[in-house]
Amino acid sequence: MLKLGHRVYEDERPLVMAIVNRTPDSFYDKGATYAEDAAMDRIAQVIEEGADLVDIGGVKAGYGAFVSAEEEIARVGAFVGRVRAAHPDLVISVDTWRCEVARVVLAEGADVLNDAWGGHDPALVDAAAEFDAAIVCTHTGGLGPRTDPHRPAYDDVMAAAIADTTAYAERAIAAGVRKESVIIDPAHDFGKTTFHSLEITRRLGEMTALGYPVLVSLSNKDFVGETLGRAAGERLAGTLAATAVCALAGARIYRVHQVPETRDVVDMVWSIAGRRPPYKAIRGLS
Repeated sequence: MLKLGHRVYEDERPLVMAIVNRTPDSFYDKGATYAEDAAMDRIAQVIEEGADLVDIGGVKAGYGAFVSAEEEIARVGAFVGRVRAAHPDLVISVDTWRCEVARVVLAEGADVLNDAWGGHDPALVDAAAEFDAAIVCTHTGGLGPRTDPHRPAYDDVMAAAIADTTAYAERAIAAGVRKESVIIDPAHDFGKTTFHSLEITRRLGEMTALGYPVLVSLSNKDFVGETLGRAAGERLAGTLAATAVCALAGARIYRVHQVPETRDVVDMVWSIAGRRPPYKAIRGLS
């Protein structure tokens, strides 16, 4: 069972998390949903396309202009409340590493804290516990927020990702977060070279075997672009290939820009793996 705030999901259901950036400088959409009404339109669109939840972010992950906690709250705080009012059944995740931001968005109705920076703020788990929210525990190799990797080295990158995410997960549970609300994420590209991201994709089954639901954020990332020699707007095929590998390994949540394509790939792979029945199966039977 997976509990994301007010919603509970059985284990046989994979979930698609749609990215909604309230930032003017996102690497992929270049600020297309920075304006509040544009972001609301994006949410309505991805719900129609089959997204199970949305992930709202107010700060670009990589280098860029400094964004204070006050500015981040201005971008995502009341906006979460607006989304909750418009879509009362929607699972809302917020991508933040700051406890002060987390408390605001949770009070506005968010269900999930997606901490892309590996527990940089140790109080984040306390906020999740207080509001009975879910939390995503990532591996960043010790990098601080918004820091690009420079020659990261691991004896075994998957072993490091497992050690760090499970330690974070155990700390969250000790703080009072429900075990069924703890998710782990190897965090492709974060604190990693392209070779590292390819390896954790190839070995993702080692992480899914731990029993925690695994989130993967593969969508249009640099490891895809560098592997194929593609710009950010040309990485869909590569993203879907990596998605299929992760789906076969049993990843549970897929954080994406392109919802319908991801839904089809994940559902097809889960059916091949025997985890999901076909939509219909009448060929040769009628």
